[in-house]
Amino acid sequence: MFKYILRGLEITFALIVLATITGYSNPSLTHPTEKIRTYTRQVEFNYISWMSDALIIKLRAASVGIPYTLDQSSQKQIVNEYLRATQFILDKEQLLAQIYSDAVLTDKNLASESLRGELAKLYFMQSELAPLAEAVLQEQVSQILAEIGLTSAGQPMPNVWYHSTPLPMALIVSPRSHIEQIANISVNTDLKVNEQAALENNVDHGLNTSSLVVNIGGAGVYPTMVMRTTSLNWMVNTIAHEWIHNYLTLRPLGFLYDNTPELRTMNETTASIAGDEIGALVVERFYPELISASPLILRPRSAQTLSLVSAPIDHPEPGDFLRPPFDFRAEMHETRVFADALLSEGKIEEAEAYMEARRLIFLKNGYLLRKLNQAYFAFHGAYADLPGGAAGQDPVGPAVRALRAQSESLADFVNTMSWMWKYEQLQKVTTR
Repeated sequence: MFKYILRGLEITFALIVLATITGYSNPSLTHPTEKIRTYTRQVEFNYISWMSDALIIKLRAASVGIPYTLDQSSQKQIVNEYLRATQFILDKEQLLAQIYSDAVLTDKNLASESLRGELAKLYFMQSELAPLAEAVLQEQVSQILAEIGLTSAGQPMPNVWYHSTPLPMALIVSPRSHIEQIANISVNTDLKVNEQAALENNVDHGLNTSSLVVNIGGAGVYPTMVMRTTSLNWMVNTIAHEWIHNYLTLRPLGFLYDNTPELRTMNETTASIAGDEIGALVVERFYPELISASPLILRPRSAQTLSLVSAPIDHPEPGDFLRPPFDFRAEMHETRVFADALLSEGKIEEAEAYMEARRLIFLKNGYLLRKLNQAYFAFHGAYADLPGGAAGQDPVGPAVRALRAQSESLADFVNTMSWMWKYEQLQKVTTR
């Protein structure tokens, strides 16, 4: 057991150093321009503090040998109890938010006193369950990684360590003239919507940019961050997705994450493809009852599904039920392609007006997009594991998908991608 703890410490130290100098899914530690940071310094998320706290939790769990002392039935029970506690917390946090947003209530502290007491008990319960549940899921993902050949001597490198937590948000900044992510700066978890909008406006007015604060679902620091959720399918996908980022960080594709937009898309698309496949294998092996639980597969990307809330149209118009279903990915693909065409002609204002008009169409169809702009596409366009969507006609995603299709195994695919340091290498292996 001691050798595993020591090995975890060694890898942890290496990845903490790397996390401060290279990019992952969403950390703000990579080359943000100082001009942009003049607007964000006071609200930037402290990753070093978070990683230190999470590391202590991981070491404590490792020191008592969890989950090796539990049988499979007990492991599943712990995970289910943790998910139940998380559901209670999310429900009560929603009620608390409603109380504090109620303009009629004058004494919100008094009105929420009982609810806050219940939440305190639930937070304690979750803090006791979390290290156990996380250790179980880490081991289950590790077993699948060993079976598919993404380990060294049967052990993942680095260890699969993650912690579920409220996540920071990311300020994405793009030029107005074209779609490109020039900054990704993580900001505090509790930044309110009006504060997000104010930050975006200040950056855009001061620097003539397009910006957007987005929610994220995970971050590939170490231990990795995973959003609190009650969807086990989504959780194991995201655990695997973020571990792939850690795996790639020790190789050129991850180390050079932010060098070019193409490398970022290659990295994120690889992690999305591999995370989905690994997550599906975990569910099939350990939680087969969840395979047909829902026809909707949530993607483990940082914000694409999280920033969209689907709801029925409140007041359908005559003929609505005769229309074909609204295809989000197809409509977003069309929006990106036309916006790119306008921007390529230098029609910046026209492109922005078009994107806003399209946002209203998405809104009418139940997708609550607060903004649809260059920054939105700069962020979401890198997740190109499925055809269509925000990537538009970017050829990088299709090339990554083509390599997966022609690879003999998932391990072969990930390892081939991991040693690439330029897009031309991907083009070469997919055009043979």
